[in-house]
Amino acid sequence: MTAHRADDPAAQATHLMQQALASGMRPLRLRGRELLPVVQGGMGVCVSASGLAGSVAGHGALGVVSAVDLRRLHPDLMAQTAHLTKETDARARIDAANLEALRREIARARALSGGRGMLGVNVMKAVSAYEPLVRAALASGIDAVVVGAGLPLDLPDLARDHPQAALIPILSDARGVQLLLRKWERKGRLPDAIVIEHPRLAGGHLGAARVADLTDARFDFEQVLPAVRAMLKDMAVESEVALIAAGGMHGPRDVLRMQALGADAVQLGTAFAVTRECDADAHFKQVLAGAQPQDIVEFTSVAGLPARAVRTPWLDKYLRVEAKLKAAAHPKRRCNMAFDCLSVCGLRDGIAEIGQFCIDQQLGHAMTGDVQRGLFFRGAGPLPFGREIRPVADLLRWMVGSPLPA
Repeated sequence: MTAHRADDPAAQATHLMQQALASGMRPLRLRGRELLPVVQGGMGVCVSASGLAGSVAGHGALGVVSAVDLRRLHPDLMAQTAHLTKETDARARIDAANLEALRREIARARALSGGRGMLGVNVMKAVSAYEPLVRAALASGIDAVVVGAGLPLDLPDLARDHPQAALIPILSDARGVQLLLRKWERKGRLPDAIVIEHPRLAGGHLGAARVADLTDARFDFEQVLPAVRAMLKDMAVESEVALIAAGGMHGPRDVLRMQALGADAVQLGTAFAVTRECDADAHFKQVLAGAQPQDIVEFTSVAGLPARAVRTPWLDKYLRVEAKLKAAAHPKRRCNMAFDCLSVCGLRDGIAEIGQFCIDQQLGHAMTGDVQRGLFFRGAGPLPFGREIRPVADLLRWMVGSPLPA
């Protein structure tokens, strides 16, 4: 094993890959590049932006910027748009600010990465600005586009002029993967990788139809990974599509276990959200790191999907009055934020059976560390370092089985 200087990012990246191989792990291969088999999940609002994604990529892994409402990280863009409430062009101006913020964050992440690893942008299929955000990321030369919260059957069409970009959908069961593979195959393009996210273990919006479905055995990695591998083998594309297991990953044993089941890498979200380089406020990180198992709850989000988060004062109050809010739901309520962040919103659209709150507003409070008003998405499992907030480098060292510095 070669020695490396702690202040030399390139040497650190080389050392991490050497350690992963020495631990018996295979690298993640994407678009001709070899990456650490540890992927950073996209987290919005402004949890995984350029600071986190650039650092992860700089260490030789795939770092991901979440595209949701990034203007919040740019005071000039917020000054131009935060006051907008009743203007007829409010939505267009806010969307334009978010596209500019995305371009800035990609450029900054690229500079921080030093050309190492790969950079991705996560865009939720469920957001109304999905297509413009995907196109802006591709036009900015992003290495990968990651899409969850819906089936991105149109992603090959949107990326037709960008064959160099890796396309990575997020799915949860073999049936969804089969449908997507068939549709994409007809378009002449297959995913470069597929994130297989376990709804019972992941944080944020979850890939199940209802909260009651979260424990369904069809989502178990032991079922999904071998089934998808068999599909890819039948299509004679087994070596062309990487699989990334997400949810509940805690240490190097998980990487080895998932690779034995057929995955190429694992994805972590909350563990990266509590690193020093995470773009959210320090109080945000403390809330996630300090949450105990009994503090983590599942509920139906405003987007209609199950979600998992920390029971903060705001969420506790919301869950107490949820039934009353749903009973009072009415269609075409004016958006709280002067722009339609979701294509379907229980609050705005008056859909009584799903969530009745403004998710952008609550996630915005969370990223600033406002425990009283924020919605703090979190995975179900324990964190590698407990309550400690440590650097990205330490997390990656731990995950590839390298001894941590004293």
